[in-house]
Amino acid sequence: MLKNFILLIMVLVGVAFFTLMERKVLGYIQCRKGPNKVGVLGIFQPFSDAVKLFGKEFYFLETSNMIYFYLGPVLMIPLSLLLWILLPYSDGVLDLKYGILFFFICSGMGIFSLMLVGWGSNSKFSLLGSYRGVAQMISYEVSFMFIILGLLMISNSYLLIDILIYQEILWFFLGNLILLTMWLIVCMAELNRTPFDFAEGESELVSGFNVEFMGGGFAIIFMSEYSSIMMISTFSIIMFFGSFELNFMILSLLLMVLVLWVRGSFPRFRYDKLMLLAWKFMLSGCLVVLMVNCSLECYISWNS
Repeated sequence: MLKNFILLIMVLVGVAFFTLMERKVLGYIQCRKGPNKVGVLGIFQPFSDAVKLFGKEFYFLETSNMIYFYLGPVLMIPLSLLLWILLPYSDGVLDLKYGILFFFICSGMGIFSLMLVGWGSNSKFSLLGSYRGVAQMISYEVSFMFIILGLLMISNSYLLIDILIYQEILWFFLGNLILLTMWLIVCMAELNRTPFDFAEGESELVSGFNVEFMGGGFAIIFMSEYSSIMMISTFSIIMFFGSFELNFMILSLLLMVLVLWVRGSFPRFRYDKLMLLAWKFMLSGCLVVLMVNCSLECYISWNS
């Protein structure tokens, strides 16, 4: 319990500084400074924002469904934080034999919380945003699982620590560079990040699925989103670079910066193109790579 509590506190503090890093990176991309007034270099800006948001009065809409309106954000943050206990620390927080399957279950459950947020608000903008988000996450969840399945066929294990041990010989990304590229695109879509941020399309949906949330409710949704970004970045390094040491932290930080860099550099995609990309290109590409990996594994097993 103590390990889980310390891990939870560290992740939440990391989320706070990750939001500061995003604002700084986007600021320099757009030739401005970003937050630099609250503390040295704006170091206390995330905590100032947290006090402001959680100190606001929480209004409840008469037309919304109170149960679903509160249940959506309450489900979001535990599901995003629950994934962190799977990481293969030195002594382990939760050593699951089928850790990858647990990761699939928790990441897939996030669809329900997104649906509850949009449905419970009883607003056409929130509902349309949740429709988009759910359809997008379900579409890319298929490719998401097939990519990991292609790596699992090489490692022959669902345990993250076994995947790390297997990559002591050779990193997975060296023979799967195309798969890594597809993985990064799929992760952007799964996380509803630019250029696939249709669930929060300000140009046509005001603010998307969270338009009726303010104060603490908005802060919880915000924290769960950034916690998921940090988790997926960490998980990607484990699956493709097989490292959990100092260079692991550097690679994870670089991948997080890449996510922010994409946001500051690319415009929003078109929704029909998003679905075309998912079902026509990503899925077929993942299946081809999966069959190639399966054939290689069968060939190696037959010769050995």
